[in-house]
Formats: sequence, structure tokens, C-alpha cells
Amino acid sequence: MRVLAAMSGGVDSAVAAARAVDAGHDVVGVHLALSRMPGTLRTGSRGCCTIEDSMDAQRAAAAIGIPYYVWDFSERFAEDVVDDFVAEYSAGRTPNPCMRCNERIKFAALLEKALALGFDAVATGHYASIVTGADGSRELHRAAAWAKDQSYVLGVLTAEQLAHAMFPLAATPSKAEVRAEAAARGLTVAQKPDSHDICFIPDGDTRGWLADRVGTATGDIVERDGTVVGSHEGAHAYTVGQRRGLAIGHPAPDGRPRFVLEVRPKDNTVVVGPKEALAIAELAGARFTWAGAAPADPTLPFDCEVQIRAHADPVPAVARVAATPTGGTELVVTPAEPIVGVAPGQTAVVYVGTRVLGQCTIDRTVSAVPAVR
Repeated sequence: MRVLAAMSGGVDSAVAAARAVDAGHDVVGVHLALSRMPGTLRTGSRGCCTIEDSMDAQRAAAAIGIPYYVWDFSERFAEDVVDDFVAEYSAGRTPNPCMRCNERIKFAALLEKALALGFDAVATGHYASIVTGADGSRELHRAAAWAKDQSYVLGVLTAEQLAHAMFPLAATPSKAEVRAEAAARGLTVAQKPDSHDICFIPDGDTRGWLADRVGTATGDIVERDGTVVGSHEGAHAYTVGQRRGLAIGHPAPDGRPRFVLEVRPKDNTVVVGPKEALAIAELAGARFTWAGAAPADPTLPFDCEVQIRAHADPVPAVARVAATPTGGTELVVTPAEPIVGVAPGQTAVVYVGTRVLGQCTIDRTVSAVPAVR
């Protein structure tokens, strides 16, 4: 099988490419140039897809003995990930750029080009499993090591994309084993730090980065009953669940800290309240997909688990597809116990056992603690 190995310059993708070769596949390595600043350098574990990562990927490909190319996807990345990130924050939502990158770059733009060039699959260093049924259908499942499981960020994959995906690290019990294997193979990335944070904001200053692009505008910080308790310099700088940086001039009547409960970009208002008001009894999203076969009748409630962050614990829930007042449909998820700190724009991934059933981008939430008017 002809396999295109996406090589980020990290240890996981390098070992994944090597294992694909060991499995007998005809493998070609490719690094995606996603930055419009090709001279960008990596700072420790911050950032990825830099010129240094490209060189690390090239050295790994040479050590493995496979052809290596760099593909410029910077324009597509800017439009589909960076611009989307800015637009979501401007709309008062909290986006997950890693989800958008997997959805629109690694398993859309990259896979599309790979198939056009005659490749059968794209291999990545993600920790997740694909299970093939007797009828040839494929399901996405958690990796063997739950501590490193990355199935959440792959929840956006469709059945067609799963049909051409390959995750050689699926059964690996630990990251330490991957690093040891990389060292044994003579790969110089064996001890390279994992990347974290948002790759296109390598200094970690999301508020400052957004202010440069969206601008600042003074607005009110209000309680749920509309009482003004402070001011801010731009609603885009706040996310649901945030406590620090509110700069409220006086304490709440009960003396307890306030948290961001809602961001309203239309009137540039940030709504705050007690921590218990962050508890969410229901969440829903109209932008939903199924990772493989959908439930036989998704309009009937079905038991599942829901996960709203990459490293959050899954929560027992009931889900169903329901009609919306505008004539569309949405995936509605009702957790068995309220989930704290759910923000519109986040991704809710639905599991049945270890299987990723599907996902939705959260459009609305229902608080378990209604506001007192």
C-alpha cells in the first residue's frame, strides 16, 4: 500500500512513519509548511511546524530511508484555521484550532492531495485506533494508553476519511516506549519535547495576539441580572470559566469569586457569576458529524459518554439528534451530572465505550443553575 506519512518533526510522527515502512508499505514522508513566516524558530516546547521542525522531519526521513517533501499549506492553514480562530473568538466562542487543523488540513486538504497523487492512506503519529468490522466498515477508538489517547482531537473525522487513515502508534502502551524506539532507530528527535499550546501563537499570549487582530473596545462586565460590576478592553479576551484578569472593582455581595459565564460580542459584554452557575445541564450543536456509521435512528435517545476537552474525563450522558426552530437539526447531549465550564465553540466528542461515535461544535448550553431575575 502507498502511504503518505505526515511528519511534523516530532518523535511520534517519525516513529509512525518508520513503523509504516516496517509493515511493508511504500512510504513517502511529507512535512506541512503551515506558517507564512518560514524563518520562524521553535522555542522549547512552544509552537510547531517551524523551520526547525521541517529540518528535524527531513533528518528523520533520511534515517528511515524514505523520500521526503515539504508541502506549502500555509494559505489554506491561514484561511481554515487561523482566520476561523479569530472569527470564533470575535463571535464570543472558544474554538479549538487543533480540531480545525485535523478536520480541514491533515484529513481534508492533505488527504485530498494524497489520494489525487495515488496514495492509499495518510499515516500520522496520533495515539488512536481504527477497528475494521467484518463488513469492511471502520470505527475510530481510543488508543491503548488512555493517558496519551488523542481520539478526542480526531473526533471530527468522517467515515470516508477513516477509510484512508492510518495510526501506527495505536497499540503503544506509553510515550516512553516511543522515545526508546526512536533512540534505538537512531532518530535525533527521540528526546525532543512535545509541542503544546497554540502553534501559531508560540509565545502563549493569546489575549495580546487577538488584540492585535481584533482590536480593543471598552465594554461592561455584568452580573446575570444585568448589574454592571466592572469594565474590560475587549470581550474577545475572555472565555467561559475564566476567573483571573476580570479586574472587577468590588467584591460580590457574598464575597465569593466571580467567573465568566458568557461572552456577548454583539454588545461587547462579559457576564460573570458564581462558580456553580458554570454547571451545564445540556449542550447542543448544529455542526455535527459521525466518525463512521451513525446510530440506526439518531433521533432516538442513546446512552453515551461525552468529552468536552482533550484531557477531560468522559461523562455519562444521553444524546439524540433533534430539530431546531429554524428547520435544521442539532446534536443534543444531556450529561448525567452537570459539566462545569462548557463554552460555545468547544467540541463535544461522543463516545460509546472506547468508540468515537461523533462530535459537534457546541452552539448553545443550558445552565443547571438558572439566573434569578
